[in-house]
Amino acid sequence: MIPIPLNHENPTRTRPVLTVALIVANTVAWFYQLLHGVQLSVLEYGLIPSWILHRMSAGSVPLGHGWLELSQAVPWPWTVFTSMFTHGGWLHLIGNMWFLWIFGDNLEDRMGRLRFLAFYLLCGIAAAITQVLAAPASTMPMIGASGAIAGVLGGYILLYPTARVRCLLFLFVFITTIRIPAFILLGLWFVSQFFMQSEGVAWMAHVGGFLAGLALVKLFARPVPPRGSPLEAVWS
Repeated sequence: MIPIPLNHENPTRTRPVLTVALIVANTVAWFYQLLHGVQLSVLEYGLIPSWILHRMSAGSVPLGHGWLELSQAVPWPWTVFTSMFTHGGWLHLIGNMWFLWIFGDNLEDRMGRLRFLAFYLLCGIAAAITQVLAAPASTMPMIGASGAIAGVLGGYILLYPTARVRCLLFLFVFITTIRIPAFILLGLWFVSQFFMQSEGVAWMAHVGGFLAGLALVKLFARPVPPRGSPLEAVWS
C-alpha cells in the first residue's frame, strides 16, 4: 500500500492562494453536482472518449448497443475542462484535493499563480488527450482532477526530489508515520498506476498527466532568488 502523505517539510515563501482557489472551485462544483444529480452531471460534464472522437469526425456517438445522441450541458470541446472539476464521490474529491493541497503550494510558490494555473490546466489537457488516445472507443465518462494533479506530482518530483514528506503508513494492524523523500513516495505512486488497470480508473490519464508535469515544469518554474537578495522580497 502506498503511504498516505500528511504534510511536507518544504516551506514556501508565498501563500498558496491559487491552490486554495482550485480546491474551492472543485468543492463548489461538487456541491453543484449534489444538487443537480451526481450521475447526471457526470454524463453532462465528463469527457467521453468516443463522444469526443466521433464529434470531431461529425459522426454519431455509440453508447450501449446502439447509435445514440448524448446531450451534454456544455459544447463537447469544453468537457476537457469541465471534466477536471467533476467528481464521482466524496472520497474521489477529498483524495484529489488532499494531494493538491500537499504538493500544490510548492509549485505555485516556485511558478507564481498565473504560471501555475496554466501548468495545471495544460497537464489536465495532456491527461485527457492521453486517455482518449488510450481508449478511443470508451463510452465511460472520464472525470476528476486526478490528471491535472498527476502533473503537479510530476513537477514536484523533478523540482523537489529530496523534500521530506511525512506519511501515514499502515503495517498490517499497526499504524505509524514515516518521513520519506518525495521522489520515493511519488515514484511509488507513479509505478502503482500500472497496477490499477480497472475499468473504473482512468489510469492512463494519470500517467499522461504525470509525464506532462515532468516535461513542462522547467518551462514554468522560476529560478529561486538567493536568500537576502532584493528579488526575494518581491517574488510572489
